[in-house]
Amino acid sequence: MALTPTDQLHFAWLARCFGKTDYLPLSPTDLAALSHAGSFIDKYQGTHLFREGEPAVHAYVIEKGEVELYRTINGIRRVVARAGEGNVLGDIAMFRSEPYISSARAIGPVSAFRFDRDKLMPVLIQHPVITLRWLVAGLGQLEATQRRVLRLMSRTVKEQVAELLIDEADDMGEVHLSQNTIATLLGASRQTVNEALSELRRDEAVETGYRHIRVKDATKLGMIASPQGTVRRVKAVSN
Repeated sequence: MALTPTDQLHFAWLARCFGKTDYLPLSPTDLAALSHAGSFIDKYQGTHLFREGEPAVHAYVIEKGEVELYRTINGIRRVVARAGEGNVLGDIAMFRSEPYISSARAIGPVSAFRFDRDKLMPVLIQHPVITLRWLVAGLGQLEATQRRVLRLMSRTVKEQVAELLIDEADDMGEVHLSQNTIATLLGASRQTVNEALSELRRDEAVETGYRHIRVKDATKLGMIASPQGTVRRVKAVSN
């Protein structure tokens, strides 16, 4: 079945999500194969792409919107990450034929491409370019996560919170994470995170309120997140 112009735009976008686009371009045959490996879906706010413990028979690529990943621990829901456009979700559990280790809930309206495992596996076997591009994309996400962990390991909680706020702030400077979520993401206590936010507020780098965090001065926040970078900047100015 021939792809419509709208479908072609969708799958051209999908192709860009897998690895770098400056090598190993996907052929029309590759794109057609991808189109038969799943379908585009829409989710409303509060609905789930998948739930923790369910069999991982699908993987998802977010086209529009944001998804909240959370785990339930002792009956309490703990947000562990947020994912937006271009992020791939559920693929590791799907490839390993294991249950999902977290739940994925739409924060607002979400459009995504849902891969069906039984349809995707033959495509990956028959189309090595798609397989390699998927591998590169997955390694890219893993490397980004590793870099973030390494950056945070040697920093104070205040510096960690500052960097997380920089990463998570939207175009208006709003950070859509609760203090509990920030604590979970950083592996810190809520009290420690609250104290760090209070210090950042006193530094006039952020504004905080009831369920409200906004980056007030991104430059100052960046200097707090990277104190060594601040030293280099001061030295450069003084010279």
